[in-house]
Formats: sequence, C-alpha cells, structure tokens
Amino acid sequence: MPIFCLGPKGSGKTHLLRRLETSDSVDNTTYSVPTVGTNIYSIQIPNKDTNASKRNAVKIVQILEIGGTMAPLWRQYFTDVNKIIYVVDTSNLCQISAAGVLLYSILVEPRLQRTKFLLVLTKMDLAYRQMRNEALLMLQIAKLQKEIKQHFTVIEASVISGMGIDKILDWLSLP
Repeated sequence: MPIFCLGPKGSGKTHLLRRLETSDSVDNTTYSVPTVGTNIYSIQIPNKDTNASKRNAVKIVQILEIGGTMAPLWRQYFTDVNKIIYVVDTSNLCQISAAGVLLYSILVEPRLQRTKFLLVLTKMDLAYRQMRNEALLMLQIAKLQKEIKQHFTVIEASVISGMGIDKILDWLSLP
C-alpha cells in the first residue's frame, strides 16, 4: 500500500525525503527546485528488533512525493493509501493557513478515512519556539485530533540538524 508525502509548495518535502533516504545528503548548502509532478524515494528503515535475522535487518519503504503545485490533482492518487506524510514549513507563518486548508481537504476525503497521517512540522531549526505554538494554533491541531477519524501523529523536524528524523523513521516502520 502506498505512502504519500504531501504539502504546500516549498514546505520541505523533497529535502525531508532526501534526508530520510540518505542521512548525509542534506546540509546548509543543499538546494532543490519545487517538484512539478512526482518523485519516488526508497527509504531504508533499520530493524530495531535484536532477534531479527541479518537478512531482515533493513525494511525498505517507498514514498511517493507529489509536488505542492499539483495539489488540485492530489485526489486522483488517493486509491489504497496506507499512510500520508503531510509537511508544513513552520518558519513561514504566511503559508501555514494555506497548508491547513489543504490538510483539511485531504482529511475529509472518503477514501482516506483509514489512512494514518503524520504531520511533520519542518524547518524547526529556522523557527523559534513560539512559531511552533502559533503553527499548531493556526492549524487547530487540538480541535482537529478530536474531530477526525484518522490516526494522526505530529512530529517536529529539522532536516539540517536531524531533529525528528528518527521519530519519522519509527513512524514509517509501524504497520
């Protein structure tokens, strides 16, 4: 079952997925252009079970990134989706409201009622603590979690510092 990575244009989806794919591939000098279309990333997740055999030491998951410019077309991809990673840039308060509207439009999609959602608050190295609180308030996360049917997890992350990357990998390893 597919795993998607969605979010507004410029939210950091590509950098996040590159970091998950290859831990040393993103630094302060890394630059990417907005994704027009889709990209597929193969993420290796280490098996933390100490009883696992050597051949099962790594689990590979594929994640389909759909560019933010394609938001009007996202719904066409929502068949048999298991998990969605939704990325929001917390350093850009102007974008957060628009990100919320896009997120709400996804959450009401009937085909996604059993989908697990991961909300990744990215660029936390650029945001100050109050911005994180404002982002959660603007997205109305507390209210949202009470009203939706989907399993919903929130993780703060910084692709540059690596903060939150292990938590995202742990979330991806869950069934």
